[in-house]
Amino acid sequence: MKNVNAPTADTPNVDKLTANRSAVLSYFSLFTSLSTLLCCALPSLLVLFGLGTSVASMLSFLPWLVALSRHKVLTFSISGALIACSFLNTYYILPRLRKNECSPDNPNACAEASRLSRILLWASAAIYAAGFLVAFVLGPILSSLDK
Repeated sequence: MKNVNAPTADTPNVDKLTANRSAVLSYFSLFTSLSTLLCCALPSLLVLFGLGTSVASMLSFLPWLVALSRHKVLTFSISGALIACSFLNTYYILPRLRKNECSPDNPNACAEASRLSRILLWASAAIYAAGFLVAFVLGPILSSLDK
């Protein structure tokens, strides 16, 4: 009797494709959340701590951060959408696909890929939340306290 779930020579290993797709989405969401942190949250936080000269030095060394800061709403919107898509992929789509795709030869492969994806996803979400807090919430709170 032939094992239906085992990969054959003419079909790609679906486990690897699913793991690669999930890892790429997780790394991409981590990259976008780091970019929101660098462009909008980190300069505000450094100025808050009185390190304005280091912000000026950073902006002269990385001038593209000014362009990202001008479009911070768009940057945060795209990053939030990518992180939301990654959550949807990790917690809704992949568990349904994984039931049929995990190979009986290596049942831990799906669990290992899923664990790494979830760690990266939650790290991305935490970085995004910190950046959103500093870029959009902290300024109005400090302004209201200053009055």
